[in-house]
Amino acid sequence: MTALASSASPASNAKRTNLLGLSRDQMEAFFVSIGEKKFRATQMMKWIHHEGCDNFDAMTNLSKPLRTRLAEVAEIQGPSVVYEGASKDGTRKWVLEVEGGSYVETVLIPSENGSRRTLCVSSQVGCTLDCSFCSTGKQGFQRNLTAAEIIGQVWVASRSAGPRKDGISRPVTNVVMMGMGEPLLNYDNVVPAMKLMLDDTAYGLSKRRVTLSTSGVVPMIDKLGDELDVSLAISLHAANDELRNELVPLNRKYNIRALLDACQRYLAKGAERRVVTIEYTLIKDVNDQQAHAEQLAALLKELPCKINLIPFNPFPHSGYETPSRNQAMRFQQWLYDLGYTAPIRMTRGDDIDAACGQLVGRVKDKTRRHERYIQSIQIDAD
Repeated sequence: MTALASSASPASNAKRTNLLGLSRDQMEAFFVSIGEKKFRATQMMKWIHHEGCDNFDAMTNLSKPLRTRLAEVAEIQGPSVVYEGASKDGTRKWVLEVEGGSYVETVLIPSENGSRRTLCVSSQVGCTLDCSFCSTGKQGFQRNLTAAEIIGQVWVASRSAGPRKDGISRPVTNVVMMGMGEPLLNYDNVVPAMKLMLDDTAYGLSKRRVTLSTSGVVPMIDKLGDELDVSLAISLHAANDELRNELVPLNRKYNIRALLDACQRYLAKGAERRVVTIEYTLIKDVNDQQAHAEQLAALLKELPCKINLIPFNPFPHSGYETPSRNQAMRFQQWLYDLGYTAPIRMTRGDDIDAACGQLVGRVKDKTRRHERYIQSIQIDAD
């Protein structure tokens, strides 16, 4: 698919301020710096985020001299769309080119009745964590995305579905920071982007409709709780440290007890009656037996939470398999008998490689992890 048109080429805009990722305070400071009033910030943010506009000439409530000045000193530059695909189940995936030529992926997942459209947003080019069941981690890591590149994913998805009309039509109703990367390892860019998601002059999403998912960067969970009150999801996947060390290597630094204590502190800082979402990927013969369900129930008994069960989405040479539907339902029933409601997340968009754990993009890997992974596959094949 042809990329969405931009108001100017990147080469000519090297020294211009990209307005796309600016918070309200930053936007006000920008306009003051060019001799304008602060209220221009609200006008600009509505043009960018409500209308999806990247052309200053189209901003008719700004004077012509101001539009000319903006074209000289600023730009609205989102990621370039290099691919847009639609799944048979309605899921849509965008492959976006960011600065440096790498690709990241973002996915829009509609609910069955169409009332909810959840955008899964990436935070890094690749991922540093190398969780064993996740295809993204096998691509290695290049860099953190900027705030403009993060909010740019919401902007691209919203523009693709057309501008919002008087706050009624919302192409994106929910955002989950569950795409490529570990959001809390890119804290300084993720938090400003999430604030834009919540800002009424940008996307105006409810705190309950914006979710950050983390594998357990404990100090940053505490920092997040001091700055934002959004929904928190934990990629747990195991109920004991020995198994979680294998599945989620970060556990060797911040173990399960430290992680759950951080979750309790996060909940204590936020709104009442909030819960943490526990993400648990079911892997055949690894963590899907009755003993695992019993361990999980015992582990979580003091934490206000809900559990999402995610059948493993296979990728080549992972060494893991998806449990049968019957086995997943047995695991669900074991948890139910122990007092937990645990929905099984439907696999969405697997025909366009848009399912959970399948986002890969194109990463100029600084870690050489992908190279080592390919070498290990070749050795096993020999």
